Amino acid sequence: MIRKCTGADFDSILDVINDSAIAYKGHIPEDCWHEPYMTREYLQNEIDARVEFWAYEEGGLIVGVMGIQDVQDVTLFRHAYVRTASRNRGVGGKLIERLGGLASRPVLVGTWKAATWAIRFYEKHGFRLVDEETKDALLKKYWTIPERQVDTSVVLVQQGSEHLKE
Repeated sequence: MIRKCTGADFDSILDVINDSAIAYKGHIPEDCWHEPYMTREYLQNEIDARVEFWAYEEGGLIVGVMGIQDVQDVTLFRHAYVRTASRNRGVGGKLIERLGGLASRPVLVGTWKAATWAIRFYEKHGFRLVDEETKDALLKKYWTIPERQVDTSVVLVQQGSEHLKE
């Protein structure tokens, strides 16, 4: 079942993100990795910034989460994670399909350059990488992230939104 998260899901969202994000360890730059990967404060800041989380639930357990956030004239898919034990079963695909149905603006996704598995996932679901110059402009316009993260990230645009520039 896919449903919008509530405040009662906060700990589960955090647990899914930190369980799943262990995949980044040893892949993303060392200076970008920290434990826990996402703190309670950071998650609360994201929610306060109007990232709306959706959950994929099985047997009462949240096994996947994905956030959606309208920023200016685009929609960002944020913090897409599936529990390690639930990967490769279509959970992420079902979440991206549901959230895609909620978006009425061009959709952008940012992820780490080193997360090649995530890039392949988004490409499989109709997203395309933008060039380096466009990536820098989009990250600076629509995300609030450190410069180091801009340097080590990519942006993918939903098919049909490739015209987006700065």
